[in-house]
Amino acid sequence: MLRTLITIGALMILGAVMPAHAAVKVLATTADWGALATELGGDKVDVYTATNALQDVHQVTAKPSLVARARTADLVVANGAELEMGWLPVLLQESGNPRIQPGDPGYFEATAAVRLIEVPTSVDRSMGDIHSQGNPHIQLDPRNIAAVAKALTARLASIDAANAPYYQARGADFQARWTAAMAKWDAQGTSLKGTQVVVIHKDQAYLCRWLGLQQVATIEPKPGVPPSAGYLSELVTKLSASPPRVILRNAYNDPKAADWLSQRIKAPVVTLPFSVGGTPEAKDLFGLFDDTLNRLLAVKP
Repeated sequence: MLRTLITIGALMILGAVMPAHAAVKVLATTADWGALATELGGDKVDVYTATNALQDVHQVTAKPSLVARARTADLVVANGAELEMGWLPVLLQESGNPRIQPGDPGYFEATAAVRLIEVPTSVDRSMGDIHSQGNPHIQLDPRNIAAVAKALTARLASIDAANAPYYQARGADFQARWTAAMAKWDAQGTSLKGTQVVVIHKDQAYLCRWLGLQQVATIEPKPGVPPSAGYLSELVTKLSASPPRVILRNAYNDPKAADWLSQRIKAPVVTLPFSVGGTPEAKDLFGLFDDTLNRLLAVKP
């Protein structure tokens, strides 16, 4: 009897120092969705991000450390639309975690919350790195962030029902702050409409659509295919007569081809963060858009 009372007392003391509800373990595939999960989940979530802004998310290895994270995750927040096709399915399989498999509540895809653009009518290997569901790089249109935030708020509230009011309150607060920020960004971006730009990879499509930028060329001849010397020479011929205002480069891109082209057509290279953490100023999602616009607006016409 005494031993039983001692055991009960020990458990009561342990319960007093342990959290009443463990944080939801979130594994996000990109820095942007990790940042959004943190915004919405606050201290109720423990977020780990599988990649950073200086990595090409197409090219990631399902390392044992990532498998270990996936094994204990309650929720995977993926980009989807085949962006992580080369590594996420392997990671999910190797984890052996039934909670986070596609189709289960613990698996969330951001792209499922928005309408994708550049959906191909057919796909074959000769077209390069084409995604059959459409362009997956949705994060550079703030309207997409708002839509994903709404869906992710609902998912967090669903898998952690005890804290549903908390997530709903944080989601509403985020939407209010985001709406105000979008109004500011829309006003700032008005002068950029019609600006001609060259991009490296077709991952600026949503940014161009939102701001009304005119994409006149890509440095990659096909998505994911490095440019040859001959192709770059053709670009110089094509663009020299009427150079674009800027060449856009993301923080993770190799700068060589963009710099080479810039020197020959006399158009400046603007390095954009592309993802949270891509530049020192892009510390969160708000900073991502603030810095993107500031860098674009700093280029004189």
